[in-house]
Amino acid sequence: MSAADEPPPPLGRIRRRPDYLAAAAGRRFHTGRLTAQGRLREGPDEAPGETGLRFGFTVTKRTGHATERNRIRRRLKAAVELAGAGHAAQPLDVVLIGRREALGAPFALLVDDIRRALAAVTKPRPPGGGRRGPRTDS
Repeated sequence: MSAADEPPPPLGRIRRRPDYLAAAAGRRFHTGRLTAQGRLREGPDEAPGETGLRFGFTVTKRTGHATERNRIRRRLKAAVELAGAGHAAQPLDVVLIGRREALGAPFALLVDDIRRALAAVTKPRPPGGGRRGPRTDS
């Protein structure tokens, strides 16, 4: 079996709170259906055996009852399986925060949102930290 024939590594899950907090400190991407927070994993914080793309899922109680939150989480997980395959080898942690609009959105739109989110959170920061400097009025 050649390298081109091998399936991509399976997508991992973020399970520990420090990993969720670390992803929250990274880049963000927003739509009406979800918010994505992500960061590239580097160096000493890389856990042994944890390679490739990992996802975490959060849906707050404010979103709805438990059954609605679970349906949102299941839809996001299924969309991640399709959208994340191209990024499976990247050492990336992404947390998806589901919104109520994800319940009624077309599935293809969720997959597209996640693909765009992956592109946004993996984009390197511009030199200088990416923050704007003080505003100067001429």
